[in-house]
Amino acid sequence: MENNNTNGATNRALETYVKGTDFPIQKRESDGYRALIERVQSDLKRDGCAVLKGFIKSEWHSVLEQEGQMVAPDAYFQTETVNAYNVPLDADLPPDHPAKITMQRENAFVARDKIPFTHIIHQLFESERLAEFLSDCFGYEKLYKLADPLAGLCLNVLKPGCVHPWHYDVNEFTVSLLTKKPEAGGLFRYCPGIRSPRDENLPEVRQILEGGERKDPRIKELDLDVGDLQLFQGRYSLHQVSAVKGPIERHTAIFAYTLAPNVIGGTVRTMQLFGRTLPEHEVFEHKKNRADNLLD
Repeated sequence: MENNNTNGATNRALETYVKGTDFPIQKRESDGYRALIERVQSDLKRDGCAVLKGFIKSEWHSVLEQEGQMVAPDAYFQTETVNAYNVPLDADLPPDHPAKITMQRENAFVARDKIPFTHIIHQLFESERLAEFLSDCFGYEKLYKLADPLAGLCLNVLKPGCVHPWHYDVNEFTVSLLTKKPEAGGLFRYCPGIRSPRDENLPEVRQILEGGERKDPRIKELDLDVGDLQLFQGRYSLHQVSAVKGPIERHTAIFAYTLAPNVIGGTVRTMQLFGRTLPEHEVFEHKKNRADNLLD
């Protein structure tokens, strides 16, 4: 549990870095705050995605980029062949199942313990007030920071030419902040609600996967800028990040929250993302717990 000094410091960080005139997240009882929550919830209800443009004050954008560049060399980089469902490639599924369509994933992640506490993204993640704001946005009574010492906060690094291929999220929601924008490409593309807890909608999913990066009316595209905060419900919306073009990497901070306290990730997934585990992962190894029976 955070002490008052730490919590106060991280909440003061919101005043420093967040554009309070547009995002009055520290004035929970104000009309402006309620209007902001209504707007975000409306966006989420419509297509499972809400973007808070210019969430971080413009004068801090260069610092975000520099801090990300500082830790990017610590990213664990792995190239692997995957499918959109993150299931074994030899899974016992019909030959025409979309999971039989494979893609290359060339992601790199900087773990939480490699990101200094003084960095902007770490100060934001530690803020209890930010967690309260996000719980209001998603309509939950309370959100807890993921207690995982590696995955609670991480920096996703997409190198030039790399793609984050089509996939679904295991979690009900994700929160991310673009901290470095590539020269071109690196677009966030998603198909709102293409599946539901009751229907995988396999024919349409297969059409999207076979189409690669072609234009499709079912696909929405976001050209995010540095300092944009994105709230996304990716459990039911197929999504990808298109190929990064040019010499500049794409960096995204990912803030992980849970509905229960003291949650730590499993050893297998942790090893996939970071190439290592810690003793805490062995202790807290837990069973799969989902709100649905969809293929992961």
